[in-house]
Amino acid sequence: MRSCRLADGGDLAIDVIKCHAEVKLSRGFIVRASLPSPWMLPGTRTAKLTYVASTYTFAQRLALLVVPRLASVFIRILGCTLRYEDMIAPGVIPGSKIPGPVVYAFWHRCLLSSAYYFRKQKIAILISRSFDGELIARTVERLGFIAIRGSSSRGGAMALKQIADEYARGTRCAITADGPRGPNMVAKPGTALFAQHVGTWVGTFYVLPLRAWELKTWDRFLIPKPFSRVLITWPPHVPAEEVTEATVQQNLDLAVAMSVLSPETGCTLSRF
Repeated sequence: MRSCRLADGGDLAIDVIKCHAEVKLSRGFIVRASLPSPWMLPGTRTAKLTYVASTYTFAQRLALLVVPRLASVFIRILGCTLRYEDMIAPGVIPGSKIPGPVVYAFWHRCLLSSAYYFRKQKIAILISRSFDGELIARTVERLGFIAIRGSSSRGGAMALKQIADEYARGTRCAITADGPRGPNMVAKPGTALFAQHVGTWVGTFYVLPLRAWELKTWDRFLIPKPFSRVLITWPPHVPAEEVTEATVQQNLDLAVAMSVLSPETGCTLSRF
């Protein structure tokens, strides 16, 4: 049995002995194909494709059809009312002004507030291959992001290769350091492993709506209230030679701490 990852995020498994292939598409459908036997005459290329029942229920498929469209519209409308302000540590350039390739980490609870600010910038973002992750992936793709499916628990090795390929193409890459299931605001090894793999520094940021609804989810997800100010903090980067799971955690903690700092700390404030 041989397997590989497809460009759309699906999986391909080929059984050379039994002469069949199974393709699990990222959209939730499975396709099976009967392959030509290795003992068939040369030049024979026929293969029969059949669709198998979706891995998603009817309700889930309906949600995947409707929710991303509504969510992307909601984010655009809500985002138009928000006032973003960058709080920047001395000597630091905000990540939104640094061309790729770069690697940034942030907390999962900041996803919605970040989606509008970083829209249409073709940022590659690592998203879980769960059903909830598929909803998020389809939503952010409508906002101009590049969704890479995978997490520490599912498809991690292949996702690391895919996002490394995006980095090699000069793409800015972002990872939710505590995703996909937490614990909240506790960095997992993925960000550090990826940065070490490509040999680069790591930037972090924190996005805090000053008026928001906080959901009772594992990540204490933040939904900014209309017309709220939203603070984005940019601490110093973690140098490439110092990137570890611990230093990424420290930098993310610093990004959160900066959101309550006063102007006397030397940080500069710019409005968007």
